[in-house]
Amino acid sequence: MRPKILIDCYIPYIEGRLEPFADIEYLQPRDFTPEKVKDADGLIIRTRTRCDSSLLEGSRVRFIATATIGADHIDMPWCRKAGITALNSAGCNAPAVAQYVWTALHHEGFCPDKGMTLGIIGYGHIGQIVADWGNKLPEGCRILICDPPRQEGGMRDVDYRPMEEILRSCDAITLHVPYTKAGPHATHHLIGRKELEMLGEGAVLINASRGPVVDNEAWRKHLAQKRTRAVIDTWEGEPNIDQGLLPLADIATPHIAGYSLQGKHRAARMCLEAAGKFFGFSPDLNGLTGPYVAPGKTSVETIASSYDIMADDRSLRQNPDSLERLRDNYHYRQETVF
Repeated sequence: MRPKILIDCYIPYIEGRLEPFADIEYLQPRDFTPEKVKDADGLIIRTRTRCDSSLLEGSRVRFIATATIGADHIDMPWCRKAGITALNSAGCNAPAVAQYVWTALHHEGFCPDKGMTLGIIGYGHIGQIVADWGNKLPEGCRILICDPPRQEGGMRDVDYRPMEEILRSCDAITLHVPYTKAGPHATHHLIGRKELEMLGEGAVLINASRGPVVDNEAWRKHLAQKRTRAVIDTWEGEPNIDQGLLPLADIATPHIAGYSLQGKHRAARMCLEAAGKFFGFSPDLNGLTGPYVAPGKTSVETIASSYDIMADDRSLRQNPDSLERLRDNYHYRQETVF
């Protein structure tokens, strides 16, 4: 019997590849309802579909793949108990987010020829690429890493530093943590009023992880002092954003840091491979970008010239109530080629 799989219609490069093996229906994110999913065997989604008991209880869903790095929209413990296999597309858009970070740093005037200290909070797929590119800059860049879960897990790959040291001593800090509300290292409002006050004069804080990782109300009040700078791609309360925070940000974009053509290729590929493995078929992967390959050297000028970050800034400032539309209609950019 052919499985029935429901797919978010905004996931690109996937259409036509599963139809030979399964009954496929493409849905708007808002149309993933309990009534619609009850007789589906699998879901392929994005962050706008919350997968938990309220959606899935009583359904026959046994497989979920999300075409995103983040998986905080999936209740993983509940899915495990319900016997549902749920997978994310780990690292799919990590090079694109690194491109975003280094382009923002170039625009904000941190001149590599005189060196800078960059703090990275969260050393997963994205944080590692951001650090690798910085370490390979011919001009030199000092990188400090904070990741308590990895450190406590026995990872000895880098010299981990406390977050307070990162905040106080770095010219720029970039956040690359998952969004979690519970546990010893919950990241909800990881950066609040106290942490913001630790930032040095003129430092820039970049949030391209999840909006609620930074307390946006506290950030708005802090930035009004004009002591530090901000690059904001992810916003608390999306798709609505803090209209008072927007004009205070040096760079503001509509949650598109990871929106590269190659990243979307990888996300589709990972979802297709996962579905094929779970259901026992081999979907067509032709034309889809493969795994990221690290460069031998990097250049801030090469990265910055590959992406016009201020075009995305202008699009959000001109349409502050249209974050979701800007994301859904985004023209996927090319990743940096060194």
